[in-house]
Amino acid sequence: MDMFGNPAQWLPLVFAALMGLSILIYVCLDGYDLGVGVLFPFADDAEKDRMIASIGPFWDANETWLVLAIGILLVAFPAAHGMILTALYLPVAIMLVGLILRGVAFEFRAKAPAHRKPMWNMAFYAGSLMSSLSQGFMLGVYIMGLEITLFTLVFATITAVFLTVAYSFIGATWIILKTDGELQKKAVSWARGGIWGVVLGLGAVSLASPFVSPRIFEKWFSVPEIFLLAPLPIMAAGLVLALWVTLRHLPDSQDRLSWLPFTLTTVLFTLGFFGMAYSFYPYVVPEQLTLYESASAPESLFIILVGTVFVLPMIAGYTVLSYVIFRGKATELRYD
Repeated sequence: MDMFGNPAQWLPLVFAALMGLSILIYVCLDGYDLGVGVLFPFADDAEKDRMIASIGPFWDANETWLVLAIGILLVAFPAAHGMILTALYLPVAIMLVGLILRGVAFEFRAKAPAHRKPMWNMAFYAGSLMSSLSQGFMLGVYIMGLEITLFTLVFATITAVFLTVAYSFIGATWIILKTDGELQKKAVSWARGGIWGVVLGLGAVSLASPFVSPRIFEKWFSVPEIFLLAPLPIMAAGLVLALWVTLRHLPDSQDRLSWLPFTLTTVLFTLGFFGMAYSFYPYVVPEQLTLYESASAPESLFIILVGTVFVLPMIAGYTVLSYVIFRGKATELRYD
C-alpha cells in the first residue's frame, strides 16, 4: 500500500466521505418519502393512493443508503459505532420499528379489505412519524455530543420536531413534482406552511452547534474563516427566498417549475449537511473520538474499499435506474 501514500491518513478520510455521501443521499431521498407519510392525514383516500404511487417505485431503494451508511460506520469506524449506538439505542430501536411498520403497511393497505384500509393508512402514518421523530432526536443528541441531560433532551426533542417538519416539506415538494390537479394544489399549500419550520430548524441547528462547542465556534467565527464561510449562510438564505417566491407562483396551469421546489430543497439540505460536516470534522463522535482514532486498521480498510468499489456503483446504478424508468407524473395506484 506504500504506493498510495500513508493509508492511515487517507483511508479514514475516504470512508468518512463515503459515509457522509450515503447519509446525505438518504436524508434527501428517504426524507421525502417519510415526509409523504407524515402528510397522510391531510389527504383524502384517493389522494393517499396517488401519494403512495408517487413513492412506490423508489422507497426501498432510498432506504438502501441508510443501510450502507450504518454498514460503513460499523466496519470502518467500529469504536465510534459502539459509542453512538450505545448512546442512541432507544431512538434507533424506535426508528427501526417505524421503518418496519411503514414497509408492512405499504404492502398491506393495497391488499387488505376496504374496511381495514384506514387502519393500514394509520400504520403507514405512524411508522413515518416514528422514523422521522427518532432520526431528529438522534441528530439533536449527536449535536450535543451524545450527552444526556435535561437540556440536551429538550434540544433533541425540538430537533426531532423540526426534522419531521423538514421531511414533510421536502415530501410536499416531491408531491408537487409528481402529481397535478387538486393534490398538487394541496401540496403547494402544505409546502408554503412548512417552509417556516425548515427555516426555524436550520436556524436552531446552526446556532446551537457553535455554542455547545468552543472548537466549532472558533472554526466559524475566527478571522479569516468568518469571511470565507459567509457565502454558505448567504446561499442558504437565497435558496429559502427562491423557494418562497416559487411556491407563491405555483401551481402553474402549464405545470412549469413544478420540479423547482424539490431541486431547491435538495440543494438547501446539501448546504446544511456540508455546514455540519465542516463543523464536526475531524470528529466522528463530537469532541470525543476523531476519524483516525476510531478507524479500523489500514489493512482492513483497504480490503473493505475493494468491496466498496463493486457494491457502491451497483447501489447507485439501481437508484438511478429506478428514477429514470419511473420518471414523470405518478398515475393510478395498481398492483396487478
